[in-house]
Amino acid sequence: MRTQLPDFTKASVLVVGDVMLDRYWFGDTGRISPEAPVPVVKINQIDERPGGAGNVALNIAALGAKVTLLAIAGNDDAAEQLETQLTAANVTHNILHFANTRTIAKLRVISRHQQLIRLDFEEKFPAFNPETFIQVYEQYLPTANLVILSDYGKGTLTCTRQLITLARKANIPVFVDPKGLDFSIYHGANAITPNYKEFEAIVGPCQTEYEIADKAQQFLRQHDIDALLLTRGERGMTLIQKNNDEHHLPAHAREVFDVTGAGDTVIAVLGAAAAAGATLPEAMALANLSASLVVAKLGAASVSVPELQVALSDTSHTPAGIVNEEQLLLAVAGARVNGQRIVFTNGCFDILHAGHVTYLQQAKQLGDYLIVAINSDDSVMRLKGPGRPINNVEQRMTVLAGLGVVDWVTSFTDDTPERLLKLLQPDILVKGGDYQPNQVVGAEIVYAYGGEVRVLGLVKDLSTTSIIDRMVKNHQSTLQVE
Repeated sequence: MRTQLPDFTKASVLVVGDVMLDRYWFGDTGRISPEAPVPVVKINQIDERPGGAGNVALNIAALGAKVTLLAIAGNDDAAEQLETQLTAANVTHNILHFANTRTIAKLRVISRHQQLIRLDFEEKFPAFNPETFIQVYEQYLPTANLVILSDYGKGTLTCTRQLITLARKANIPVFVDPKGLDFSIYHGANAITPNYKEFEAIVGPCQTEYEIADKAQQFLRQHDIDALLLTRGERGMTLIQKNNDEHHLPAHAREVFDVTGAGDTVIAVLGAAAAAGATLPEAMALANLSASLVVAKLGAASVSVPELQVALSDTSHTPAGIVNEEQLLLAVAGARVNGQRIVFTNGCFDILHAGHVTYLQQAKQLGDYLIVAINSDDSVMRLKGPGRPINNVEQRMTVLAGLGVVDWVTSFTDDTPERLLKLLQPDILVKGGDYQPNQVVGAEIVYAYGGEVRVLGLVKDLSTTSIIDRMVKNHQSTLQVE
């Protein structure tokens, strides 16, 4: 999928949900307290940021979209600080205050980029008559082209079904970041974004990708919801639309620094992109990329349009990742919907060397997506003999996934990739070496469905076997000298 940034200035999003104040205390620690076996932190910096639905609104504003936040809070210093921060970020807001109620605040103590403790200051909001809340909501609806409900289960969204019904009557889409075990309250929403744990808590354990898709379709029909975006951490995201094929994107390969607020970023970017005219698969791709950027930052963070532009222009940020067979089938199906060409290659890739890299770079140039399928450890041992592989299958897949030219990496237990080729039917099968195309394993399968087989040259005198042989000889020579 060739993802482009929509014009976010066309988006006007109304965010409704639970707000809180995120406090961060930063300091140095170099000793243990004499009073108890705990570190002593000398605080030298304090930071305060809107959290929950407030963070969703900040993420939308950072993209340059118009955003209005409707929420409830206490009547205290934390609420005042929340409103000050929101105003500074160009977030239009209407926070209804409750007297004698404390605004939810979460305090994190951080030293040397490590969160030491989190302290929650939270009281359940008292039951309230939602009539005034709904009246304010109806006043803002005509100015919005999308509504986001950010549910943290703190009591703001007691009238969720009414909010959804009012928006749908006005032909305004509603996206929901859900909470709890009763998803029936989100009946009629356009899209919902549970994480995998939340999803299984609702539909039950799922053993396969097909079971996930089947249960998701049942859920969508039961609750009259159009789409479900399942966030799956290191396994990326899966978009399931009612009565449509699934779209899967692997997680972008980045160092995870802090996952705080990643879900807020996902719903914010998904909603803002959709409100700006992007399709759901396009909005999902932007949300997936944005999530990878915020987890590399400390605390609840947001992404900007320039950051996304840089990430999109960097080919190393192609959605590369390790996928299982079922995820790969979904991803390939999604690519085909958009008319993209699939290139497939396979091998042991035991010790990655310059010959492999050159060959994979050439393979990528032949199409839009490059799949690398590698032999399992048992398969390598059967093909190469005892002592192989040098690196196990997880290590080999991790190295390949780190290459910018590789989109999807998977493994297979057979001795040949023929079964995979029959399932995936790639447009081009690529192999390196001095074969003739019709000598490549699986060539007859590819030719049978109208595909193409290409043989690319390898760097001369460079192979895994030769590298291992030289290492053994060098080791033996060293022993003789000693």
